[in-house]
Amino acid sequence: MKTALHEVHTGLGASFTDFAGWSMPVRYSSELAEHRAVREAAGLFDLSHMGEIEVTGPQAGDALDYAFVGRLSAVRPGRARYTMMCNAEGGVLDDLVVYRLADEHYLVVANAGNAAVVSAELTARAGGFDAEVTDRSAETSLIAVQGPAAVDIVGKLTDADLSSLKYYASTPAVVGGQDVLLARTGYTGEDGFELYVPGERAAAVWRVLTEAGEPHGLLPAGLACRDTLRLEAGMPLYGNELSTELTPFHAGLGRVVKFDKPGDFVGRAALDTRRDPDRVLVGLKGSGRRAPRHGYRLLADGEDVGEITSGALSPTLGYPIAMAYVLPAHAEPGTALSADVRGREEPVEVVPLPFYRRS
Repeated sequence: MKTALHEVHTGLGASFTDFAGWSMPVRYSSELAEHRAVREAAGLFDLSHMGEIEVTGPQAGDALDYAFVGRLSAVRPGRARYTMMCNAEGGVLDDLVVYRLADEHYLVVANAGNAAVVSAELTARAGGFDAEVTDRSAETSLIAVQGPAAVDIVGKLTDADLSSLKYYASTPAVVGGQDVLLARTGYTGEDGFELYVPGERAAAVWRVLTEAGEPHGLLPAGLACRDTLRLEAGMPLYGNELSTELTPFHAGLGRVVKFDKPGDFVGRAALDTRRDPDRVLVGLKGSGRRAPRHGYRLLADGEDVGEITSGALSPTLGYPIAMAYVLPAHAEPGTALSADVRGREEPVEVVPLPFYRRS
């Protein structure tokens, strides 16, 4: 599948990769330059492979409370919340952002590879409620502007009061003459915005953002730098740090599970018995130049104690970083371990997450 911006990316000389069945730009020129642009100026991303699912009706909030582990009915209109959808055994089907657009109107944003599953599960789980589920993924494009210059760039193009738009908030807005849903959210560790726009208007929005961003050093950015950015920010990626084999507690995200909300939710009983996971997610700092990668084993005194889930040489920090699941006895910051990097043991140290916080 191709996004509405595919021809734009082709014209910019993008290299493409298949991601969850979508042809997506992995880089345009240099992933290092794109990474640094986001950290120092701004990057422009096409995220139209993500899933957008509307839930509306008098019991929309109740339906989402049952479908997800969080209490979405308590989210105020105009705000958003990070949450998860679990199966009956407590395994994570997806991690998501849910926007409450109005009292009876929510927008659920799912990961690309899980969008169909989330849409089907939401429809099934909402069956006992006065709520309607509508998958808007095919008609919706998503463009993100991320980085310290994002406020100045978007501010040139809209009359919306960006100073009052808080993190994890959204508002209908006109950006460069186009109607969008403007959200102050992102997946890079930087300030920035995500713009939800009908597919037929995506190219126009991309064009005006590009023009407004040029004096600020904005670059188009692909999935490669998006991955190193989110890793530095300690943000989990579904399929790496999250899966149906793992609960939110494994990932250190038990706080998103709201056992105190009224009523039942899918996975509640199982999660209540799985609060003490057999392995936990940690950050790792390397000392050499060889970064441990997904699937590499972790050792302590020659014994297997864990597995790398994501790893890279950090462009911002200049040394290898990784996230990994380890046995709880080896999870304390400062613990010395070794990563088996293609048969050679490389020293790593357990460190707190995230690796990077914007100033």
